[in-house]
Formats: sequence, structure tokens, C-alpha cells
Amino acid sequence: MELTEEQKSLLQQLQFYQQQLQSILLQKESIRLQVAEIEESLEELKASKEKNVYKIVGNVMIKKPAEEVKKELEESKESLDIKMKSMEKIEEKVVEKLKELQEKLKGVVG
Repeated sequence: MELTEEQKSLLQQLQFYQQQLQSILLQKESIRLQVAEIEESLEELKASKEKNVYKIVGNVMIKKPAEEVKKELEESKESLDIKMKSMEKIEEKVVEKLKELQEKLKGVVG
């Protein structure tokens, strides 16, 4: 069975949005891992009585006040939370578009 130009176009769009969704899911997982790491670090800082801690910057460990590192970690976590919300909104739009394309494709093929 030969596909029409419309069917080919819809299939290409469907594949594009499937790839977009896969990319979004990978990015979300990366963000989740980063947030989990930050939360673990914050818990360790909370449990520690040290006034100064070491932070890895590139290939160097630097001694910094624990409160300063805690603040930096909280800011990073906040930034990642915002990024995650943005990715979730984009994911919703891509999923909607995929459903729409699947319905169009069923209509054209079926």
C-alpha cells in the first residue's frame, strides 16, 4: 500500500513529536537526579555541625562556609524546580499534539 503525501507528512510529524517527547523525558530524569543529589547534600549539611565544608569546583575542592554552600544548593534546587515545571508544561503540549496527530492519522488511514 502506497502512502499519500498527507499520510507521509502526518507520520513524519508523529515521529518528530515522539522524538521530542523522548528528549523531554530524558531531560526530566536528569533534573530529577540533580534534585535528588542536591536534597541529599542539603540533608548532610543539616546533619553536620561543621561551620565550613568543602565544595568541588571543577577539579578543585574549596573550603567554604557551610551556610553559603547551603544557600547555593537551595538556589540550584529552586532553579531546577522551575525548569522541571517548564518541562512538564512542554511535555503536556507534546503529548496533546501526539494524540491529535494519531487521531488524524487514524482518520486518513482508517
